[in-house]
Amino acid sequence: MNVLLSVKPKYAEKIVEGKKKYEFRRAIFQKQNIEKVYIYSSSPVSKIVAAFKIKKILKDSPEKIWTLCQKYAGISKKDFFAYFKNSEMAFAIEIGYVDSFKEHIDPFKIIENFKPPQSFYYLPFNFQQT
Repeated sequence: MNVLLSVKPKYAEKIVEGKKKYEFRRAIFQKQNIEKVYIYSSSPVSKIVAAFKIKKILKDSPEKIWTLCQKYAGISKKDFFAYFKNSEMAFAIEIGYVDSFKEHIDPFKIIENFKPPQSFYYLPFNFQQT
């Protein structure tokens, strides 16, 4: 199973550059057998720009997640806590090897009835970048 994550373009760029080693979420996927995470850089890019392997997923309070991850968060403290406002739980996906695509993928052309995910959605194992 693969996952498609919606990521703001400025953060997608930092992931590709290796400056952001954690992707933060208020909710996380429940399936355990995630092989690869594809990064959908949201509007105005609206393309799949890269994929990465998950090293591990951390789960704790926003305060503890910030303490653990702030050095490679790729996001300001202010924006981090604004995102997690009113959240008791935070998830940090530790980003492993990143495969940046020279040619970005237009999901509207390869995924039938594509709608950008609010947070994420599952892709089949046989999803291939073309």
